[in-house]
Amino acid sequence: MARRLQEVLKRIPLGLRHAVYSVSFLTVVLAVLPWLGYRMDLHFPCLHVELGWWRLPGGVLFLACMASYLRCSYVLTHRGMGAYVEFDPPKELVTSGPYRHVRNPVAASLLWASFGEVIALSSTGALLIWCCGAGLAHLQVTRLEEPLLEKRFGRQYMRYRESVPRWIPRIVKRRRAR
Repeated sequence: MARRLQEVLKRIPLGLRHAVYSVSFLTVVLAVLPWLGYRMDLHFPCLHVELGWWRLPGGVLFLACMASYLRCSYVLTHRGMGAYVEFDPPKELVTSGPYRHVRNPVAASLLWASFGEVIALSSTGALLIWCCGAGLAHLQVTRLEEPLLEKRFGRQYMRYRESVPRWIPRIVKRRRAR
């Protein structure tokens, strides 16, 4: 069944596959879940915290991180020669561009974008959902994605993993041992 799905997906142009995955996933993460969180605020007004003018920086953070998400997705899709979902994975390990700073800039950009959205909405319910989502994203990366990448790319990925942090870029480059 999974092999058949992969054969069918290979017939669809990569750009179209990427667009379908992105739109579907982003609709859930950036529309449905924040809407549910905002609905929680309406049902439990005592939990709501109004952020006032801080909403504007939240919107700026959202837009900046969405631009980063789009760039990282483009790099992964085109240099990795595949979409970024496990049933249609990239064929090549991407370690350049934003991937030389953090191992998962797509997820990091999306997490920060959704956090900006939480601030822009000034929604306590959306913040609670974001906290759960951030924890689930970390588990997905550490328990599913990284072991599969190690299996798929072997030593190349292991060297990459040792030299590039998972979520937060290093401010200072490490010196190489002589």
